[in-house]
Amino acid sequence: MASTVTTEPSKDDPAAPSRPGYGQLLRTRGAWTFLLPGFAARQPFAMLTISIVLLVQHTTGSYGAAGAAAAVTGVSMALFAPYSGRLADRYGQRAVLIPGVLVHTLSGLGLTALALAHAPLWALFVAAVPTGASVPQVGPMVRARWGVRLQDSPLMSTAAAFESVTDELTFVFGPLLATALCTAVTPAAGLVTEAALTLFGGLLFAAQRGTQPTVTAAGHARVPHASALRVPGVRVLITVFLGIGSVFGGMQVSLAAFTESIGEPGLNGVLYGTFAAGNMLSGIVCGAIAWKAAPHRRLVVGYAALALTASALWTSHSVLVLAGLGLLVGMCIAPALITGYTLVEGLVPAGSRTEAFTWLTGAVALGQAAAVTVAGQLEDRLWGGAGFLVPMAGTLLALATLLALRSRLVTRPRNRTVARGVGHRVPVTVD
Repeated sequence: MASTVTTEPSKDDPAAPSRPGYGQLLRTRGAWTFLLPGFAARQPFAMLTISIVLLVQHTTGSYGAAGAAAAVTGVSMALFAPYSGRLADRYGQRAVLIPGVLVHTLSGLGLTALALAHAPLWALFVAAVPTGASVPQVGPMVRARWGVRLQDSPLMSTAAAFESVTDELTFVFGPLLATALCTAVTPAAGLVTEAALTLFGGLLFAAQRGTQPTVTAAGHARVPHASALRVPGVRVLITVFLGIGSVFGGMQVSLAAFTESIGEPGLNGVLYGTFAAGNMLSGIVCGAIAWKAAPHRRLVVGYAALALTASALWTSHSVLVLAGLGLLVGMCIAPALITGYTLVEGLVPAGSRTEAFTWLTGAVALGQAAAVTVAGQLEDRLWGGAGFLVPMAGTLLALATLLALRSRLVTRPRNRTVARGVGHRVPVTVD
C-alpha cells in the first residue's frame, strides 16, 4: 500500500519555479557568491592551450611540436581531473583547489621559461605534465555547487545552460586575450598571464567556503567509493565529449595555421572568438527554452547537427566562409554540452557528481589533446586546412557511438522520495 503527498512549490522559492528561467536561477540564494569568483577562476583555462601552441610554435617553428606540447598538457589534465573531482567529493573543494592552483602556477611559469630557453622538446613535455595535471577544475566545482543549491529543481537544466554559456564566454575572451598578448606583446605573455589569473581567481574561488558541497565525516573515512565511471551512461557521454574536444583542438591549431598562411595571425583570435560566440549564443537560447523532448533524444539530434557542420570546415578557403562555418559549429556545440551535463544529474548519485563532471571535462581535454597533435601533424605534412579533417572525424565517430548506445542515457524520474515505512513514499521539493 502506498500513498503520495507532493509539497507545493512556494512562489518565493527560486529553486522551484513554474517556468525555469535565468531570472529565477540568478535569484537562487547564495549563487552570486560562487558565480563571480568561479568566472574569474575558469578564465585562464580558455587561454592555456592556445598560449602553449603560440609560444612553442614561435620557439620551434613547428605546429607539430606545438600541438604535441599542448597535447601532453591535455592528456595529463584528462588523466588527473577525475581524481581531482573524486578528492573534492571526499575532502571538499577547498582542500583540493588551493594546492592545485599553486602547483599549476609554478609549473606553467616553468614551462614558459623552458620554451624561451629553447629547451629540447622532451623537457617541454616533462613540464607540461604537472601543468595539465594541476589545472583547477573550477567548472565542475561550480556545477556541483549548483546541484547542492537546486537539488531536483527544474532549474537544473537552466543551470547547465548557464554554465555552458559561462564556459563559452571565457572561450570568447580567453583566446582573444591570449592571442593579443602573444602577438602584440611577447609570445610568452599568454602563459604568464594564464598563470597569474589562475593564482588570483583560484584562491578567490576557494575562499567561498559557504557554498561548497558539504563533506560528511563518512567522506573522510576510508570507505569504498562508487566511481562515476561505473555508470554506463557516463561512459557514453565521455565518448560524446571526446568528439567535442576534437572540435576545440582541431579548430585551435587549424585556425592558427590558416591565419598565418594568409599573413593575418591576429585574425586567429577573432575567428576562434566567432566560433565561441556561436556556442555562447546558442547556449543562452537553450537555457531559455522549456524543453519537452527527453534529454537523450535532444543529444542525438544536436550531435548530428554538430557532426554535419564540423564536416564542412575543411572545405572553406576564405575568412568569411570560415567565420560563418565556425559560427554554425559553435552554435551546435552548446546544445550537446548542456544536454550532456544535464544528463549527469539524472544518471549519477549526488556524492559522485563532481567526479562525473570532471570525467566529462577531462574527456574534452583529452579529445582536444589528440586533436591538436593530429591537426598539427596534418598542417605540417599536408595542405593548409587539412587539420580541419580532425573535427569531422572526431564528431562522426562519436555520433556513431552515441547512436549505438543511446539507450544507456535514459534517466529515471528525478523526483526525490523520503521513505516512511514500507511502500510509503513522499516526494519532497527541496529548496
